[in-house]
Amino acid sequence: MTEEDKNLLNTFDGKLKRLLFLFEKLKEENASLRKLLSEKENEIEAVKNSLKEVEARYADLKAARILSVHDNELRDTKQRLAKLVRDVDKCIALLSE
Repeated sequence: MTEEDKNLLNTFDGKLKRLLFLFEKLKEENASLRKLLSEKENEIEAVKNSLKEVEARYADLKAARILSVHDNELRDTKQRLAKLVRDVDKCIALLSE
């Protein structure tokens, strides 16, 4: 083996070691990024669930608001009908005299 072959072999060995080092570093970075991605996906899923809960509560509040409006209208309608009945009773009483 000549001196030039030894230099080429040393150069190749050095580049191979560097390549293996970079490969390991990229593997670690890839694992870290996969873990981060998994955490973010879990976070997104939690936010989606929270959004569904908030939308359900909002729908319930809307329904309750509609019912409360109807209750107020119902009370007002009953009061108006009671007043009309009293007015009719007064008219009948006046006609009876």
